[in-house]
Amino acid sequence: MDTLTCDTLIYDGLEDGSVRCGMCNHLCVIKEGKKGICAVRENKGGKLLSLVYPKVIATGIDPIEKKPLYHLKPGSFSYSIAAPGCNFKCSFCQNANIAQVASGNESMIYRAEDILPATIVRKTVENGCESISYTYTEPTVFFELAFETARLAKKEGLFNIFVTNGYMSPEALEMISPYLDAANVDLKAFDDGFYKKFCKARIEPVKSNLKTMKKIGILLEITTLLIPGLNDHPDHLKAMAEYIAGELGPETPWHISRFHPCHNMTDRSSTSVASLEKAYEAGKSAGLNYVYIGNLPGQSAENTYCHSCGELLIKRYGYHVEKHMENNGQCPKCNTPAYGIY
Repeated sequence: MDTLTCDTLIYDGLEDGSVRCGMCNHLCVIKEGKKGICAVRENKGGKLLSLVYPKVIATGIDPIEKKPLYHLKPGSFSYSIAAPGCNFKCSFCQNANIAQVASGNESMIYRAEDILPATIVRKTVENGCESISYTYTEPTVFFELAFETARLAKKEGLFNIFVTNGYMSPEALEMISPYLDAANVDLKAFDDGFYKKFCKARIEPVKSNLKTMKKIGILLEITTLLIPGLNDHPDHLKAMAEYIAGELGPETPWHISRFHPCHNMTDRSSTSVASLEKAYEAGKSAGLNYVYIGNLPGQSAENTYCHSCGELLIKRYGYHVEKHMENNGQCPKCNTPAYGIY
């Protein structure tokens, strides 16, 4: 396979010709001719090369609410891109057809189209989008493309968004941070055993990156896909909500998303409304200002309310904004500022 690459890869060469990849917290040691867990970075002659730069497997012009991001330019559109691959192996993967390269799906790399960063930025502007979202698959595995695109996008006044599992290395996060405006991070459970069994990863690197993102000023929102019988225990939800409120701040939005059977997890029913509402109450009881229920259009928990007086600020139905934020991000009733960029 012909491989284009850029100079943003983080790795160390080892004495035996192997390389240690430093792009995410797996820190894969990759022998000559082999690939890492993500299956899209390969050791060739003691050098780590990307197999997916600058390949794009999916594009879309999405409402920013679809990311979901509710506190960055609500009602705007985001030019969304993805390359093949992921560094997680989630049993419940919602985009397995483009994310799970290592599951006998290598041909998707050949089907992806080469699109250079400047072209992505141009298409974003031409389509009237205010941001670029690196989404659908894990942006850490196409970090090279995301980084080069984000640098150009910033010069054009565009926002850059990661929709991510939060498993990037501290070095990768530091590298992208000057250009990254917002992130929606999947906090998949509050249990390391869940991460190990169902994602083939660990929870602590995710928690560490969440705190770093918040500390350095990246607009942060969190999503948890609530899976019946696996990550919906009341004690775990209470602990997760208290962690978000206590460690990341009560202004941090928490999206509780409804699960539907998919990929290797078709043995479970969709999340019940009652379960979603219990998780919502756990968030509010922990003191979170903004808790949302997703994948269930028509719920009042889709809306944004003033955390001080309860005034309706933004009314939504699914991904459609029916009532927009007024007064430049301040509550029109009590003048309390809402978290985010409006």
